[in-house]
Amino acid sequence: MTDFQVHTIDSAPADSQPQLEKSKQAYGMVPNLHAIMADSPALLEAYRTIGSIFDTKTNLSATEQQIIAMTNNRLNGCEYCMAAHTSIMQGAKVPEDVITSLRDGTPIADPKLEALRVFAAKVNTSRGWLDDGDIEALLDAGYTKQTVLEVIVGTAYKVLSNYTNHVAETPLDKAFAKNEWHAEAEPAS
Repeated sequence: MTDFQVHTIDSAPADSQPQLEKSKQAYGMVPNLHAIMADSPALLEAYRTIGSIFDTKTNLSATEQQIIAMTNNRLNGCEYCMAAHTSIMQGAKVPEDVITSLRDGTPIADPKLEALRVFAAKVNTSRGWLDDGDIEALLDAGYTKQTVLEVIVGTAYKVLSNYTNHVAETPLDKAFAKNEWHAEAEPAS
């Protein structure tokens, strides 16, 4: 296995240091994911930028954003992001039944939120090759064409973190340890 350094702000490349400072301000710590991404200032900036856009520029609620993120995390088998986003959802007061459904990959009781979860899963598993019926089901649930495209933003955001965690085998931060999660199956080959 190739070891990736979990950087501190001081050990990170100079171009990553401002991004790590922003992470520390936002989270009260530098998450290990960000500390590893720091080896590539471009990756760290891309991840933080897309994350900020997803969080602040979409028409999605915090719960809807987490449905998209967690659906991708689970389908991609990202143990780090499952734990981290569970902690984020708890802090955002996402209903516990929604958190449990997302961690387990089971239907969400709210039909509109369930339609979003199903659609996010189809975007992931089909790699964006959707049928008209997939889009119509989301629209029929009360979402818009904008939502269709914003699910793609969330999916791209999670590809950056999920794949980084797979490659680097990012160690779980103590802050997220209480929400540890394990993938059920081995990654696809």
